[in-house]
Amino acid sequence: MRTGLFTTVATAALISASPAFAQSNTGGDTPVPAQPQNGRTTSYDAAFFAQYAPRTALDIARRVPGFNLDLGNNDIRGFAAAAGNVVINGARPSSKAETLETTLQRIPAQRVSRVEIGPGDLFGADYSSRSQVLNIIMSAAGGIDGNITGSMRRLYTGKVVPDGSASALIRRGASTFNISGGFNNTLNHEEGTDTLVDMSSGDSLEFRRKFNSYHDFNPYLSGSWALERANDDAFRANVRWSPGQFDLFQRNRVTPADEAPHDDNLIQDYDNPVFELGGDVTRPLAGGAIKLVGLATRRKRDYLDDYIQRDGLIEDGAVQNGGFKQTQKAQRNESIGRLNWTRQDLAGFSVEVGAETALNTLDNDTEFFTIEPDGSETKENLPIEHAKVKETRGELFLNVGKTINPSLRVDAGLRYEFSHLTVRGDAFTDRRLKFLKPSLTVDWKPGSDWHTQFSVRRTVAQLNFFDFVTSAEISADRINAGNENLEPQRAWEFRATGDHPLFGEGLVKLDLGFDLISKLQDRILIEDPETHRFFDAPGNIGTGKHLFAHLTVDAPLGRFWKGLRVKFDGTVRRTRVQDPISGEMRNFSDYYPDWEWSVDVRRDSGAFSYGFVVNDRDRFTFFRTDEFDINYNGGPYATAFVEYRPGPRTSITFDIDNAIDTQAFRRRLRFIPNRAEPVFGIDEFRERNRHLNLGLTIKQTFGGGGAATN
Repeated sequence: MRTGLFTTVATAALISASPAFAQSNTGGDTPVPAQPQNGRTTSYDAAFFAQYAPRTALDIARRVPGFNLDLGNNDIRGFAAAAGNVVINGARPSSKAETLETTLQRIPAQRVSRVEIGPGDLFGADYSSRSQVLNIIMSAAGGIDGNITGSMRRLYTGKVVPDGSASALIRRGASTFNISGGFNNTLNHEEGTDTLVDMSSGDSLEFRRKFNSYHDFNPYLSGSWALERANDDAFRANVRWSPGQFDLFQRNRVTPADEAPHDDNLIQDYDNPVFELGGDVTRPLAGGAIKLVGLATRRKRDYLDDYIQRDGLIEDGAVQNGGFKQTQKAQRNESIGRLNWTRQDLAGFSVEVGAETALNTLDNDTEFFTIEPDGSETKENLPIEHAKVKETRGELFLNVGKTINPSLRVDAGLRYEFSHLTVRGDAFTDRRLKFLKPSLTVDWKPGSDWHTQFSVRRTVAQLNFFDFVTSAEISADRINAGNENLEPQRAWEFRATGDHPLFGEGLVKLDLGFDLISKLQDRILIEDPETHRFFDAPGNIGTGKHLFAHLTVDAPLGRFWKGLRVKFDGTVRRTRVQDPISGEMRNFSDYYPDWEWSVDVRRDSGAFSYGFVVNDRDRFTFFRTDEFDINYNGGPYATAFVEYRPGPRTSITFDIDNAIDTQAFRRRLRFIPNRAEPVFGIDEFRERNRHLNLGLTIKQTFGGGGAATN
């Protein structure tokens, strides 16, 4: 019996930019209030953010009034659907292997001249249905600017974990060079217990005391070059390398109800190296701009899981008498080409038309062994251990928009996606998929400073290639079978958004949504044709509905206490689908809590800033065919910080994570062999706590070429 852990999913990569482009070398010495631009965007000068003493573009993005940062989904293959809600000089960030958060962190704040926030249609078809997109406009002044960040975190065990990063941005004429590197060194310690009882009788089966040490180490080197002369004359290139690694060491003292205790260990050694190379070229054509994008990403997965079972306690000289081992080796490649043409005024319409093609492959080999008492290894045959997955995908897209009047704009889009998917090895699949994906967005300002947006679009989710292959979760004592017949789920998504200024520089915003989903992806029972054993696997279970309401209140409260700002985010949600085993209606699996909220309180006063964040959410459940896996917090979770700035280029931040010592809980109701025909049930309760840990971070900026040196 083992403790739970996550499974890492390989991601893909992208590169591109949208047609809008602007640079400025202006700056100010005093805060500049928000100003509407042509009635559709709101602009904040760099000096507006001086009160927060930002060190990076990420610090600025997090302090834009009423803006909720969306980092996008880098797991999605291809280009279009992976975008977040931030552009730089009107262009999408040039890497997908590098997260949007990392991209913003390596841009010195002093290089940001201003930011503009507006509806997504201003930045191309990929953003047209978004109500908010943030455009970070860089200074055109020449020079060198950079950041150096060093940090230490003390865990509750006394272990001190160092981390560091550095970046530099060099501007020469129309060329910009950016180089960065760092460790991304994260170590966490947690302790807890597992209690297992017979579901029918309530009798104790087993008790475990556990200690986990997680080490996530992702050093990286990245560089980019951009030659941006105008919105229709730009060249960009980027490269990134990261030899990622994750390690887990678990101490597990197991006390069965009718046996003496014994000491087990779980070891996980996961290597995830990534290399990405890409670029794009934009040139004028027929009154607009044509852009060609190319990208290649290569990812490897070399995983080892080793569970060591002993015949007693280590201090008594116990030796290994069994266990399990799994190896997984995989190569995940993605190559993307994209061509699009945009024109802002074609007979009164803005037009974007283009095509994208992508080649994605996965070559996977998984092997699972039982360790016998004498130390020998017996291979266990699992369904679809060895497989090669290949997908050739293309997409044609057209987006047309028109400003009816200064208060009303309409955008309509149509995408046609087609793909050829093959699976070879332990399974055989050869199928072709075609989808039409229309969309319509209406952006309307009815007056009295209200801004609203209404949209409807059809979306098609992407398949995770690792869902086609089988792997064991030794930490959870279960097998995730592959399903070569899995199909992508489809949805009609309806959205309505309304926002209004609050106390001048603040904002109140309400988002409403309804999704009607067909072929909802969840968990199903499948039978191995060779062994006739049944396994839990990903599958399509029917039609689902998802409704939600999200409220954001970003309130500057300086009128009550100088420098005070409070931001509240809250979501209520309801999901419904028919369970394939019981036939009853239930929530979706995975992260779909019925409610969640967060409160961010911050005060800036001279050289000091301080604040805290508190959040909580309802429990959420994974409805597997052989268990209900329920996850929830023991209460609200809090962090707090104090920052001191001894000079204009230096900041020292002390922070507390898990400030109120919140536990995490997990309850697994396990049905053996499955929920369809249970003969035995186990109620397993897990509690974990990382306890309070302390951090100290020092950031130093250098240079002086930017517009907004604080």
